[in-house]
Amino acid sequence: MTAPDKGPRDDRWYLNIMAPNTKGDKFAWLDPTSIYINGNAFNDLLDDLMADLEGVEYDVVAGLDAMGFVLGAALAARSGVGFLPIRKAGKLCVDTDRVTFGNYSGRTQEMEMRTPAFAPGTRVLLADQWVETGGTMDGAIRLVERQQGVVAGLLAIAIEENARTAEYRATWPCISAVVPGSRWQSECNRQTLSSFAAYRPEMAFPGQTGT
Repeated sequence: MTAPDKGPRDDRWYLNIMAPNTKGDKFAWLDPTSIYINGNAFNDLLDDLMADLEGVEYDVVAGLDAMGFVLGAALAARSGVGFLPIRKAGKLCVDTDRVTFGNYSGRTQEMEMRTPAFAPGTRVLLADQWVETGGTMDGAIRLVERQQGVVAGLLAIAIEENARTAEYRATWPCISAVVPGSRWQSECNRQTLSSFAAYRPEMAFPGQTGT
């Protein structure tokens, strides 16, 4: 099945099939994994992100545990570069560097990266599924810079707008499927999407367009 015409750059049809949280406030407010399940949606997402990465130079893509692995690995394969997982603490069986950070729920967590992971000066594109408060991304930035890597940019399906993410945008290229200035960005900032009213799980089934 062919996906619908994407139309304007800020009207990315696959964002309509993201699922609202049905489990309460201990969880993220939405679930974008329905995009990954749907082949049309996932490939159009990657097409858009690759187009927006034009002009950004990077030697490796680092994905943040866990859902950043999906975007990061797919984009690394598309780009012809390697993929570096940045893990939750205690998962790697090699020497690591570890940082503490506060996640979107306000909980303190630890993440780690193998050491050494790359040569000094390596340009690292950081990918995560969603950037809400920016705390998790901050931990990844510190890990890369401790090994004298260069943060080449930040990438996610959406980067919400707040003081920390404004600082990110002023410092590095920040690429997201949700385009700043679009109605999607405004809805993400409010943490509710108008598409939730029409959402059905079947929209994400392989071969469906969600329309």
